[in-house]
Amino acid sequence: MVYINLPVADVDASASFFSSLGFTLNPRFSDETTRCVVIEDNIITMLHAPEKWAQFLQGEAAPRGATEVMIALSAADRAECDDLRAKALANGGAEYAPTTDLGFMYGTSFRDPDGHCWEVTWMDPATIEG
Repeated sequence: MVYINLPVADVDASASFFSSLGFTLNPRFSDETTRCVVIEDNIITMLHAPEKWAQFLQGEAAPRGATEVMIALSAADRAECDDLRAKALANGGAEYAPTTDLGFMYGTSFRDPDGHCWEVTWMDPATIEG
């Protein structure tokens, strides 16, 4: 399992954004300060309100707007990359970096409403196999 913990300004708004991308919410692991977003069976994103996020930290949080991490997701094909990016931009996300097309690898990206960077990448299976 991979758990991605992210600070967000508004847990309801962030949960709505990720739902609009096609991800599901798990109410069992959600409360008034946290929303659990299931990206895939083994990839979970926990969206935390600022007061909840502070409970997890040792030291200072990165300032808002700083790029501290980029979350990368694998896509089945180029169309899935473009579709997820289009959904993100249509539902409150923002541009991050231009689309990259290397032929054997294709990637798009966006920022979620809280500024976290997300990349969606497809790689030609023939290239992966060697």
